[in-house]
Amino acid sequence: MRLILLGPPGAGKGTQAQRLVAKYGIIQLSTGDVLRAAAHAGTPIGRKAHEIMVRGELVPDDIVVAIVAERIERPDARKGFILDGFPRTVPQAEALDRMLAERGIKLDAVIELRVNEDALLKRVESRIADMKARGEPLRNDDDPKVLHRRLAAYRELTAPLVDYYRSQGTLRTVDGMAPIPVVWAAIEEALPPKAPAAELTPAPKTDKNRAAGS
Repeated sequence: MRLILLGPPGAGKGTQAQRLVAKYGIIQLSTGDVLRAAAHAGTPIGRKAHEIMVRGELVPDDIVVAIVAERIERPDARKGFILDGFPRTVPQAEALDRMLAERGIKLDAVIELRVNEDALLKRVESRIADMKARGEPLRNDDDPKVLHRRLAAYRELTAPLVDYYRSQGTLRTVDGMAPIPVVWAAIEEALPPKAPAAELTPAPKTDKNRAAGS
């Protein structure tokens, strides 16, 4: 199962990705984690990404795609993966498609968690109030102003991916404002059925085998 989860910040992608990982035995690939791991491993492409990140610059699409390509070739990705945080733009999606095609890999589905932004902001504000009441520390992005900026960036850069994947026939849209179990059920329903395992075809007998078996 090879998936992409789309949706603005706070849509619940992380929660649903964890459920997909647990059920299907696939891995979740966060672009940030993959880049940091490659830099730590000291591979040639990882060192190049590290130098760029140290300068505070954005890692170019071709380097990100190359690092993702390295990662999905590892044994733990054989059952599939969920891409989290990549692609963020249509050019990144096009580069990803080319890389996957070179490896004979196709995406099974792109799941869009569609949300109402006003309701999402109210949800975040309510969560912040609850966390403060419990005396829990807030994350940097637990701020309505920060969320406003991230939502604006999503609309500008990432939302066009919805039309891109819809045109390819891989997009599946789910109501991300529903309760978590309802969202999960909708995602399961939207996923393509798992292909049955291929039957093993007996190898043709060689002359030696025929002689031994006769």
